[in-house]
Amino acid sequence: MEGTKRKLIELLANNKSQSISGQELSKQLNISRSAVWKHMNNLKKEGYVIEAVTNKGYRIIKAPDDLSASTVQWDLHTNWLGQHLVFKETVKSTQLVGHELARENADHGTVIVAREQTEGRGRMSRYWDSKDGLGLWFSSIFRPEYLEPKRASQLTLVAAVAIADYLSKRDLDVKIKWPNDIFINGKKLAGILTEMQAEQDAVQYIVLGIGMNVNHQHDDLHETVQHKATSIYLETNEIQNLNQVLTEILKELENKYEIFMGVGFPVIKEMWEAYAYKIGEWIQVKTKDIWDAKVVGIHDDGALKVIDHLGKQHHLYSAEILWKGEEIE
Repeated sequence: MEGTKRKLIELLANNKSQSISGQELSKQLNISRSAVWKHMNNLKKEGYVIEAVTNKGYRIIKAPDDLSASTVQWDLHTNWLGQHLVFKETVKSTQLVGHELARENADHGTVIVAREQTEGRGRMSRYWDSKDGLGLWFSSIFRPEYLEPKRASQLTLVAAVAIADYLSKRDLDVKIKWPNDIFINGKKLAGILTEMQAEQDAVQYIVLGIGMNVNHQHDDLHETVQHKATSIYLETNEIQNLNQVLTEILKELENKYEIFMGVGFPVIKEMWEAYAYKIGEWIQVKTKDIWDAKVVGIHDDGALKVIDHLGKQHHLYSAEILWKGEEIE
């Protein structure tokens, strides 16, 4: 976002309950009163509802519903996550952009949001349908002060808990399917992809991508997944404001990341298991072979704990969880 406009939105967002005078805005932005007026008119053209009162100043009453950098910033309630926001109309993948920016020393907490992905992907490079205006497709860059590479995958579970907490506050029946899928009423709503760049002893950066079906109607879902995918709209019968959904998830993700880095994984583990999909039930596991197992929980390192028919416990670090003999994408 252009610097002056970004600062203007920030000033107005931090003072939603009261007007800010044109003189004060002029001073803070180091531009003329006339330039302030022009910026306000441009915001109106973008769909902002602005109250302008003589001798009081300007106040934004309502931001537009359309997903954009400025509208996300308007609703943002985080301390650091997303404060540096990169917004793209169309990209191959926000993960690819995230890696490019991370290699260029992008700040910790940088978030890349796209209206549409043309080559969105999930775990094991599976294609993720990422249509314009229907869902949320975004990646976050994390630079932990110190994190062993073997623990980086735990961040997938951290993100899963953050999304689950957001959805549960919407009174939705949310479950987490290990390691990276969010389910509602037995259907997939969202997926998480965690990738890292690391040295032998420490992580340099992590790019964590989230894809979520938000305003999809049944016919918007690809025919191959219509029977096993869902969206927030399909579960609530209400069109969602993408900006608000995104900013609330970022708020939850920042909170859970701080818990993870502050007190470690055990607290996140307990939260995760409260949402665990098929916990205590028999499933099928696909490793080299397909075999029956009962889900017990997750290990302290994030591996899935299961037991086989002989009662032997296994820790799964890479496996596909199958249900009724069919792989759930």
